[in-house]
Amino acid sequence: MKVLVTGAAGFIGFHLTLALLERNDQVVGIDNLNDYYDPALKQLRLDEIAKHSKVSNFKFIKADISDRAFMEQFFIEHSFDVVVNLAAQAGVRYSLENPHVYVESNLVGFVNILEGCRHSQVKHLVYASSSSVYGMNVKQPFSADDRVDYPISLYAATKKSNELMAHTYSHLYNIPTTGLRFFTVYGPYGRPDMAYYKFTKAILDGDTIDVYNNGNMKRDFTYIDDIVEGTVRIMDSAPLPSSNSNSLAIAPYQLLNIGNNNPVALQDFIKAIEVACGKQADRIFLPMQSGDVPVTYADIDDIMDRYNFKPSYAIAYGIDKFVSWYKTYH
Repeated sequence: MKVLVTGAAGFIGFHLTLALLERNDQVVGIDNLNDYYDPALKQLRLDEIAKHSKVSNFKFIKADISDRAFMEQFFIEHSFDVVVNLAAQAGVRYSLENPHVYVESNLVGFVNILEGCRHSQVKHLVYASSSSVYGMNVKQPFSADDRVDYPISLYAATKKSNELMAHTYSHLYNIPTTGLRFFTVYGPYGRPDMAYYKFTKAILDGDTIDVYNNGNMKRDFTYIDDIVEGTVRIMDSAPLPSSNSNSLAIAPYQLLNIGNNNPVALQDFIKAIEVACGKQADRIFLPMQSGDVPVTYADIDDIMDRYNFKPSYAIAYGIDKFVSWYKTYH
């Protein structure tokens, strides 16, 4: 199978690419290697891919999916069975500082992906959405069938927009699309802007850590290997046209949560990092930050029913793997 992975030098894209090479897929990776966080980490991931025994099946192209002219020509020159769009401007809090980059990457870039899939007759588009789309919803656990009309960050709003745009293309052009609402992904080679990365650095360096909402937070932390396994299973089985009782819409379209289905209290998460680091954290308790929510909790009944998949990695295992990698890398 020939697969396009956008954001291939990113955290999830890197791990997914390795998994696809392992099963002998042909993979083309795109990434613009921007400086939202240290590009050296992105280059390290590409260097690790280059060590893979089947790297001859991988081609990397440095490019930006928001570049319309490039993307049009790219899809003329390449044909894919599956496109996995992971390229996006990430981060909830950064969207408060630099909204325009979210529009360029997450909206303009996503339209370019949709148009490419339309004109090259891609068999399945899988794209990263986010648990952040649930915003101010209070019903727990979050179900993909819930209305998500109250985003509280521009990042979340762009991901909700992606879901709407994908449905439109599925309806108009019969493109099978699957949106994956990822829940707080963590693990080796992770993003330095994520809390677990910052906590680990601070604890090992003897610095204080900022604990928001006075520690009264829960997250459905999901280990990277679970994210990759779920994504690969979904890639291989595109949705069929379906309808629901609330509308006349019939399209090959679906939304799925990928989360651990087990929210962990932030304080317990920090304790797991302390154990892995062998040091205690010096906490500074702060109020809730704009754009944050107190709890995330994934209802995963749909992905279990349709793909026989349930995440299996415990927090202690995943954090230990991350801290071991972190010590080696730094």
